[in-house]
Amino acid sequence: MESMDPALLNQVTWMIPNALALIGSAAGEEQNAMTASWITQLSMEPVLIGVGVDNKAVTHRLITAGGGFSVNLWSPDDTKVFVKFSKPAVSENGTLNGRPVRTAVTGAPVFEEAVAWMDCAVRQAIDLGTHTLFIGEVVGAEVNAPDSRAAAISDTRMKYGGVKRGGH
Repeated sequence: MESMDPALLNQVTWMIPNALALIGSAAGEEQNAMTASWITQLSMEPVLIGVGVDNKAVTHRLITAGGGFSVNLWSPDDTKVFVKFSKPAVSENGTLNGRPVRTAVTGAPVFEEAVAWMDCAVRQAIDLGTHTLFIGEVVGAEVNAPDSRAAAISDTRMKYGGVKRGGH
């Protein structure tokens, strides 16, 4: 089988419509949040949410140790927040990178400014190569802005997916 052209794979996979959210994680006193676009619902009974997290990410370590994660959906009018969470977050005085958070059922942080959030208890983790698919059962949720839609990666100039780019 002939290998695929990496530029073509990037072009095609970057066209997949993806939500953009902040994934909250915690273990002990350590909290983090990261920008993610590989998020989907996987089951209705129970309600399961899947998130793909880079195996080298701080969030991966915290979800593994803490057993939970939050999915914080954000307004498309405030997408600069996603740039701030592309690196490990600074936690101080009840905030992550200056954004107010509180602790959810699993211990993961949820953002007060999110248009909606889900708190998920990990039920399964599947190592898929560069990323792990964490499957979490929704154990808490809230809608803060019922008339808002959630941001998508297409609301930004960000791109994620395809093939690994050199040296990153």
